[in-house]
Amino acid sequence: MKQSQKGKGSKQVISFSAIGIMNALVDIGALNLLMLLFPTDDRIQLISYNTIAYTLAITNSYFWNAKLTFPSKAIHDRKQIVLFIVQAVIALAVSNLVFYGALYLFDLEWISIANYIERNIAKGLAMFLSSASSFFMMKHIVFPRTHRSPGQERSR
Repeated sequence: MKQSQKGKGSKQVISFSAIGIMNALVDIGALNLLMLLFPTDDRIQLISYNTIAYTLAITNSYFWNAKLTFPSKAIHDRKQIVLFIVQAVIALAVSNLVFYGALYLFDLEWISIANYIERNIAKGLAMFLSSASSFFMMKHIVFPRTHRSPGQERSR
């Protein structure tokens, strides 16, 4: 791999990570706000909160990743938007499965900590795994390497 390609990949990871931190704040902030405003112990209700929080974060993610992480590959055509939605649904499924699984494990009471902390640990695990899957899907499916002619190049 050429040095410039390595540098570009590193910049993508750094940009994606910085945007990921912003998305994490949106995601976990929305989840905690919903849990504060509408307290519940029902796992299905918590999954709906997770879905709302994740949807807000993934919308934020598309906007910033298209602008900063993959700007030369973001063409915003119907195909790319559909692929983004498909990857978002898959990443949401990963998020909800991990979140639900972690909540289930905490309900086994193998360790006793406050529900609030358990839910935030579950959310952290869900965010990490769904973000990793989202990055690879966006890099290789949604914003794949394209070969444009010089006249098609977008300005930043």
